[in-house]
Amino acid sequence: MTGYKPPYLAGTLISITVFALYYVTLAPTTSWWDASEYIATGHILGIPHPPGNPLFVSLARTWSVLIAPLGFSVAFRINLLAAITSATATFFFFMINYRILSVVLEKRWMAILGSASGALIGATAYTVWNQSNVNEKVYTVSVAIIAASSWLLIRWYDNQDRHLNLKILLVAIYAMVLGSTNHLMSLLPLPAFGVFMILVCPAILLSWRFWIRMIPLVALGLSFNLFLPIRAAQDPIINEGDPICESAVGAVVAIYTNGNTGCPALASSLSREQYAKPPMVDRQAPFWHQLLNYSQYFDWQWARGLEGEPPLVGGRFPITLLFLSMGLMGLIVIWRADRNIFAYLTVLILTLTFGLVVYLNFKYGFSLASYITDRSAHEVRERDYFFVAGFILWGNLVGIGLTGFWAALSDRWGGERAYLKTIPMFVVVFIPLIFNWSWADRSGDYAARDWAYDLLMSVEPYGILFTNGDNDTFPLWYLQEVEGVRKDVSVVVVQYLYTDWYPKQLRDMTDPSRQRSFSEEFSFGVYPVTPIPESAITDSEDDILDAVGSGPIPKDLPLSLGDVVVTYPEGLYLNRGHRLALSFIYDSIDERPIYFASSAGLLEDLGLRDWGVRHGLATKLVMRDLNENRPEGLVRGSDQMGAEWFDMDRNLFLVRDVYQYRGIRNREIWQDRSTLNIPLHYQALFVQLADAAAIAELSTDEVDELIQNAVAFRTTALGGSRYLSLGR
Repeated sequence: MTGYKPPYLAGTLISITVFALYYVTLAPTTSWWDASEYIATGHILGIPHPPGNPLFVSLARTWSVLIAPLGFSVAFRINLLAAITSATATFFFFMINYRILSVVLEKRWMAILGSASGALIGATAYTVWNQSNVNEKVYTVSVAIIAASSWLLIRWYDNQDRHLNLKILLVAIYAMVLGSTNHLMSLLPLPAFGVFMILVCPAILLSWRFWIRMIPLVALGLSFNLFLPIRAAQDPIINEGDPICESAVGAVVAIYTNGNTGCPALASSLSREQYAKPPMVDRQAPFWHQLLNYSQYFDWQWARGLEGEPPLVGGRFPITLLFLSMGLMGLIVIWRADRNIFAYLTVLILTLTFGLVVYLNFKYGFSLASYITDRSAHEVRERDYFFVAGFILWGNLVGIGLTGFWAALSDRWGGERAYLKTIPMFVVVFIPLIFNWSWADRSGDYAARDWAYDLLMSVEPYGILFTNGDNDTFPLWYLQEVEGVRKDVSVVVVQYLYTDWYPKQLRDMTDPSRQRSFSEEFSFGVYPVTPIPESAITDSEDDILDAVGSGPIPKDLPLSLGDVVVTYPEGLYLNRGHRLALSFIYDSIDERPIYFASSAGLLEDLGLRDWGVRHGLATKLVMRDLNENRPEGLVRGSDQMGAEWFDMDRNLFLVRDVYQYRGIRNREIWQDRSTLNIPLHYQALFVQLADAAAIAELSTDEVDELIQNAVAFRTTALGGSRYLSLGR
């Protein structure tokens, strides 16, 4: 494009402004779901869940080390990575906006104003903002790559001799391929790239100079996945999937076939085999519902703080309609500015929206379709983050459309003076900033961190703690590996016991030679400093662990657990997870205290609930006749409250002197509706404790104190649950 001068300074300033916004609302520590896993693996160069995200792990570790002199905590530093990568994406989208608007607007300041408007709207879209102030996912890195590669593609297009400027195009392609080792989201621009290249310079696709340079770059980018088997062989504490390869050839074959063959462990990890995703033709929910689910997420982006459930009705609807219309108008402006760029951005936005709806094939939305009462038919959480790239792009289209409308209206009313008079219409730009703030702000939120602390501190030294799934485990990993809290506790994720690699890792990590010791700083004068156990949680060899399967018990199975013999009757179905958990309990109960993160779930499935004694958030297995041979201080709650056993002294000590409740008690908005069980769990604990305290004839003041705490957690739960009801 002749005479075009990219406004790098203006783009840098808007990027800094957006970064400052993310910094102000940045999470001070970890958060729910994958944030803890990614912060921990970034800190220790571990391997997160498949496909392992090696580029992210390396970037997070490098970034964390580089800014360590600033004195921020590890979690804060890695959360800043999300902020800086999103701000970088904002820079490149600003540059794309300006490239488009500079064609249709005569004045440079007008194009800069319009470009900044789109950049700010995109940056403050709810999901974009919410993902940019905590490293809950790896997607902000991919969004930055999508924005940067798109900008490079347009720079290649603007160069008159495109063959001589081939290196710009190659850098863009390499960035996407390398980005695929962060997440496959980085490759989503490829269909749009193909369409654009065919329209602009189809001859390049037949050029040997292009292919002979591109193929080695693709191979080089994909080779970053070799990090996985190399690091796995070093046996880091977090080593999900354990993608070790016996040969370099097998590793290379697995990488370049995207997990279709080659080294089995690495291939399984790269192809995400453990998640057993059905083919796209086998829809997990009706396609119309999947589109409705997407419309719900789109509806949230521009004014999340306003009521408006179900999607596209209620208080948010006029704003959603406005931003939908302005985005479509943005495409019209791009059509008039440059047909080739229009084709590229149209294909890209279709890929990032409807294309993803088809490809992702979600179950029923977490908070939709109340008539589907089977919770397993619903997604376990809201999945709006998968569309984060599409939302930031649409926000930029809105800014372009708003600017185009402003220009058309001003021209109709009389030239440049009219432009100045109509500038107030840009107040629309600040709608997402204002109405998304309360929902996107993560400053002061210590809920996940403190919950993990409270749960770990409920466990006695060298205890085994069975958790149900990854979301109630990842914060524990974070606390152990990043903050060094209670590394002695062996956390067992029941969900992972179904894999072949995880039971072996548990055995090896609890071997006396590797078992991490209990630190006296966490004793609080209650937990004794005891020697490291002399045995691992199991002594089974690999072939024995591999052979454990699921099925009915062929004959009665009596198990001596402590002072009690528990008999599992013939025909009782026990799956692999149940059997391995029982094996660990049987082998360890004499040396290690056994705890469960829930008094339901596995404890109940194994028929051991009668011997569960609550220690705060955790339930300890006490294998003795608790009715006839009751330990001192043990109280059983009323039938109405579940009739659970409570060690009153331990519970009162934990909830009064040990537990931390920042961001859990007395909180106005609980943004993540799928984790509302956390404040409800605390509420139930305090209600049950008050019940047990009354039975134990504690003072009225002590009972009232417990009830007041229960009310405080109930208030938090109610604040979130008004947004929870399915189908609202």
